[in-house]
Amino acid sequence: MKQITNNMEIINKFSNSLTRKKLKEYVGLLYILPWIIGFSVFQLYPFIASFIYSFTDFTMLNIPKFVGIKNYVDIFTKDFDFIQSMKATLIYVVLAVPLKLVFALFIAVVLNSKLKFINIFRTIYYIPSILGSSVAVALIWRLMFMKKGVINEFLSYLHLPQPDWLGSPSGAMVTISLLTVWQFGSSMVIFLAGLKQIPNELYEAGRVDGASKPRMFLNITIPLITPMVLFNLVMQMINSFQDFTSAFIITNGGPMKATYLYGMKLYMDGFYYFKMGYACSLSWVLFVVILIVTLVIFRSANNWVFYEDGGKN
Repeated sequence: MKQITNNMEIINKFSNSLTRKKLKEYVGLLYILPWIIGFSVFQLYPFIASFIYSFTDFTMLNIPKFVGIKNYVDIFTKDFDFIQSMKATLIYVVLAVPLKLVFALFIAVVLNSKLKFINIFRTIYYIPSILGSSVAVALIWRLMFMKKGVINEFLSYLHLPQPDWLGSPSGAMVTISLLTVWQFGSSMVIFLAGLKQIPNELYEAGRVDGASKPRMFLNITIPLITPMVLFNLVMQMINSFQDFTSAFIITNGGPMKATYLYGMKLYMDGFYYFKMGYACSLSWVLFVVILIVTLVIFRSANNWVFYEDGGKN
């Protein structure tokens, strides 16, 4: 009888522990339920729907009509703007991303030093990343780079040539790229976090060996922050491929479609010409391009990304 009572107690304890465990699981699911709903409605469903619509003739005003791979064939055989927009986007990515990372790293190195009111400066430098993609800032940027804007007035004061920033293809591309470079705050914060993790003993050893500051920067700082360089490179590359606001507001894709970025073409085909099925096909082509470029970057990372354990990626 005593043995049966002990067994019953063990069973009750076990069942109670299971009940508490299930309760914790339900509470955890309840906490993440808003995220699950948001992800399903605003990310997962559009992702799947866009893939389905990419094989249809869909104008948002009619019932989608299945056309197979016709949209993809038309992209590569009949759409001349596709080539122009992809070319402009590649130039934009190659120009803007490296400049942004170099500038972000430079500011991070400056802010990593012991300066007075350093926290205030860090906040000030991060503000452009919050405001940079807004329409208002893009409009201000356009006014600044107009032929008689603030930038040319300043160059005139210095007796320097005043380029037609928005009237020439090269000048327009530089203008929208500079707006992207100005939004360096997020990359700067990541670089700054990486710089904070570098042991000071390494710099002390370098000074004992007589190494100069540029030499220590190249041989100590750069190798130890290559994981942050990789992360920033991939993230900024993805963002730049999808950029839209700067080209649409500042240059409207001109002049001569030199800044007709891929994101702008997607918008025009989907919401101006109402070719939503075709725009979905364009978005999936962009997805594949970004995927390929990302894989190439990760593949090359084996040769230049180093970690604390001395190994490579």
